[in-house]
Amino acid sequence: QVQLVESGGGLVQAGGSLRLSCAASGSIFSINAMGWYRQAPGKQRDMVALIFSGGPTNYADSVKCRFTTSRDNAKNTVYLQMNSLKPEDTAVYYCHADVADIATMRYGAYWGQGTQVTVSS
Repeated sequence: QVQLVESGGGLVQAGGSLRLSCAASGSIFSINAMGWYRQAPGKQRDMVALIFSGGPTNYADSVKCRFTTSRDNAKNTVYLQMNSLKPEDTAVYYCHADVADIATMRYGAYWGQGTQVTVSS
């Protein structure tokens, strides 16, 4: 079993900052990509930022130069630093990780429970 637990969401004014964290735990053999998706009401879940085990990152165009993702491999934790937040960033943010568990040694996709980020204008 693998679990992802997020923290750090909340309410912030436009132009403010928030930092999200997501820690993976359980029967982990290896983690490849980790990252963040978001889903606003009535919309599909979209990729926000990904970081791969070797360090390369990928960002949605809408968050480039404002959001930064990083990871601590020793802690199996991924972070999302969000600056210059806009009302359109309001959504539930989900942590995602591609994890090979000890039992199967096969990669599977795991999701956190989601954390609400609300940006007021």
